[in-house]
Amino acid sequence: MTQLRLQRRFAPLKRTLPKAVWQPFRAIMTGLITPIRFSVKSGHWKSSMRMTACTESGEPLPWYTYPAIDFLAQRNFEGRNVLEFGGGQSTLWWSKRARSVLTIEEDAVWYERLRSQIRDNVTLFHVPADDRTRAVERIRKIIDGNTVHKFDVVIVDGHFREQLTILAFEYLAQDGVIILDDSDGYQFFDLTKDLNCRRVDFFGFAPGVHMRRCTSIAYVDDCFVLKPDIPIPVIELVGAS
Repeated sequence: MTQLRLQRRFAPLKRTLPKAVWQPFRAIMTGLITPIRFSVKSGHWKSSMRMTACTESGEPLPWYTYPAIDFLAQRNFEGRNVLEFGGGQSTLWWSKRARSVLTIEEDAVWYERLRSQIRDNVTLFHVPADDRTRAVERIRKIIDGNTVHKFDVVIVDGHFREQLTILAFEYLAQDGVIILDDSDGYQFFDLTKDLNCRRVDFFGFAPGVHMRRCTSIAYVDDCFVLKPDIPIPVIELVGAS
């Protein structure tokens, strides 16, 4: 139900009830309806029930915060190349938007699950996290052997986030963006504060998660997702059906 329909439905009450009754009633209903509507419309409820990140209709979502998802969803990634350190629902989400996705996953279960779902534009590797030094060396060899060596989007998730954050900057395109998931932990602040980069934080709830967290983007100089000619999106129209 849209905001406009709600307004029309409650209009008779507003005209009938005294202001001293209507205003507290409206405040209580707003407090009750808003979190329920957010959970349903964002897919948070379905994500919680399915124990995976998805939209209201069941389409895959990255396990980023909703403000970060909304921000990224309005950007154009056609022709862009993505590098993921840690795959999952985000791999499926990015594969529908980008030209290519190179995903390196350390968990064998997630790797097998993804392998049966990925599109042709996704290249998926399994690199176990048993030995940190060996794993990082193998990851570097995989990227160096890939047809694309500089990536427009690099996502740091999964294991070894500290080491892979440093690696991300090495393989970042000139106007590219690094996405740091769960950036309120894993020493991301200490890793980036002394680097020649800028950072924007998106703090909020995430699919199927009951506590707020942070997803950040980092970039060096210029960044294509922050171009001033990108229109400010209207995600929900008041009168939309």
